[in-house]
Amino acid sequence: SQSVRSFLLIQTVSHKHVCFSKQRCGVIICRYSTVYDPNEKVSLIIRVIKTCKKMGIKTVAVHSDVDSSAVHVKVADEAVCVGPAPTSKSYLNMDAIMNAIKQTGAQAVHPGYGFLSENKEFAKRLAAEGVTFIGPDTHAIQAMGDKIESKLIAKAAKVNTIPGFDGVVKDAEEAVKIAGEIGYPVMIKASAGGGGKGMRIAWNDEETREGFRFSSQEALSSFGDDRLLIEKFIDNPRHIEIQVLADKHGDALWLNERECSIQRRNQKVVEEAPSTFLDPDTRRAMGEQAVSLANAVKYSSAGTVEFLVDSKKNFYFLEMNTRLQVEHPITECITGLDLVQQMIRIAKGYKLQHKQSDIPINGWAVESRVYAEDPYKSFGLPSIGRLSQYQEPLDLPNVRVDSGIQEGSDISIYYDPMISKLVTYGKTREEALKKMEDALDNYVIRGVTHNIPLLREIIVHPRFVSGDISTKFLPEVYPDGFKGHMLTAGERRELLATAAALYVAAQLRSQKFLGDLRVSVVPAESRQWELCVELDKGVHMLGVSRSGNNYTVEIDGEKVEVSGEWNLASALLPITINGKHRTLQCLLRTAAGEISLQYLGTSFKLRVLSNLAASLSKHMPEKVPEDTSSILRSPMPGSVVAVSVKPGDNVAEGQEICVIEAMKMQNSMTAAKTAKVKSVHCKAGDTVGEGDLLVELE
Repeated sequence: SQSVRSFLLIQTVSHKHVCFSKQRCGVIICRYSTVYDPNEKVSLIIRVIKTCKKMGIKTVAVHSDVDSSAVHVKVADEAVCVGPAPTSKSYLNMDAIMNAIKQTGAQAVHPGYGFLSENKEFAKRLAAEGVTFIGPDTHAIQAMGDKIESKLIAKAAKVNTIPGFDGVVKDAEEAVKIAGEIGYPVMIKASAGGGGKGMRIAWNDEETREGFRFSSQEALSSFGDDRLLIEKFIDNPRHIEIQVLADKHGDALWLNERECSIQRRNQKVVEEAPSTFLDPDTRRAMGEQAVSLANAVKYSSAGTVEFLVDSKKNFYFLEMNTRLQVEHPITECITGLDLVQQMIRIAKGYKLQHKQSDIPINGWAVESRVYAEDPYKSFGLPSIGRLSQYQEPLDLPNVRVDSGIQEGSDISIYYDPMISKLVTYGKTREEALKKMEDALDNYVIRGVTHNIPLLREIIVHPRFVSGDISTKFLPEVYPDGFKGHMLTAGERRELLATAAALYVAAQLRSQKFLGDLRVSVVPAESRQWELCVELDKGVHMLGVSRSGNNYTVEIDGEKVEVSGEWNLASALLPITINGKHRTLQCLLRTAAGEISLQYLGTSFKLRVLSNLAASLSKHMPEKVPEDTSSILRSPMPGSVVAVSVKPGDNVAEGQEICVIEAMKMQNSMTAAKTAKVKSVHCKAGDTVGEGDLLVELE
């Protein structure tokens, strides 16, 4: 996450150092104890550091130069810079990290959630220096980190596996040959990868060739290893994983499952524990196979065994992550275990404190991954910027936020765009989901585009609420892409009434100074207003009357009662509409009557005018929209990997023009029509911003 990208050094009780690694793609700041107690609130503190402090361990953050003011640097006891922003020169720079360990006298390293967390060479170098790696040994990392080898080991351990090619694919043509033998569709994925990087689904030969190219490039960029494998793609499955915990004495436990089927680009978006789909027998069978695999590689630490589960509850081994998962908090909520504490104890050589019969399922937990992404573009293309306003919903009960950013933090192109992991807990799934609704409505993020509109729509969608989900949920529910919340007639009236009441409240406030009228002699305050409100190209005539903080708005013969404190300086706008409590956010309010409201998670643009102003606005010229068919603009900030055309070239509709890499994901930009290339405004290696002109067509 934005919160978790650097390495983190810590100091033990004996006041010698231990080294922890922190990644861009995981958890980090806890707001309550991970042994779930909704009443216990703790200060802003990085997830792993929090547990270390609880155990009497001091920490030293390792960071890149652009992260010198990051939250984890501030909360650690010490900090060491390991290089510039590019990951290859900092967070993947083993020499710099080893020097930091020596410099601080570190005794151990916690690898965090990505980068070197599953790198066997790094673990070997630590072992050679006598430094404890808080994770499994190098044999387990190597065996499970290589998807080809892990599949063979899983078969030997009698774990259900997906049919596929059990070797390394040499080139694109061999990939096509193998795919034809397995039968389409197939999954092409990085042997050393994870987190959705270096993965492509192919449905034909052309997609296989393209998938091989992009997957190998992403794998090399993200993991330094471009080896690929191909296996049968199980259409419409669920993605369910089992958390395991094993010590160095041969004991292992499975800590129930996590449902992770809501994904985009093979990356998880919403997770929950337990799953609505599993029955006790299937859960036990999956848990036992997960433990069997852990025992087969003499695993010791926390780890996750991922499975694909079909509609008949047949399950197949996908991969094993030899690290702590981003979504581990939901397991902590329903079991009461602090997984980071367990990892540290196991690394020190202690036996597990629990037996399998001790592991409960208490309540229900849901996690939403909050990203700095535009959900209206392919369910989430990266957004960058500075957090001008940031307020986590920690005043709500049973809400946990694991993050590593604060107001003023920069979201850059260098790292994963995760802002935080928002977790809610309830005695039932219904309660946990309702708390998630409230938490998302009360989460204030300004300065970057974020995916809260998508997250909120997911958790209230009837299919999700009923548990009818699969990894195809997003493309099936939104076949034409995510468009935001679709307002019902009643919701539209609520939104219009709120905008009108907010406009009047602002007008009345502007007439006063320090609570008194600005002018001593003014006409009596009006209590009736006739307004014109524009929304989605529709124009609505509204009548508004006021009594104190209560407004009655008449829309198309229907009356809507709106009341609230109307604190226009607050980021949140808690109001009551027809007796129903709602929390909105006013994102924009201008003197020209423009108002942007975040309502039910989605931002809506309205314009509120007096009848006179509305009649005059008809004479204003409208801006002509840009013809986007003849130009190609970058849909996101990133760097240009390749440009496939030059001026004068003829291109066909859908033909690749260039490739943009953003936050370790490569995206192919294609022509919107068949035409001749007029000009090219970028070259390989350029850094581009969102909306920058790349190519013009005639």
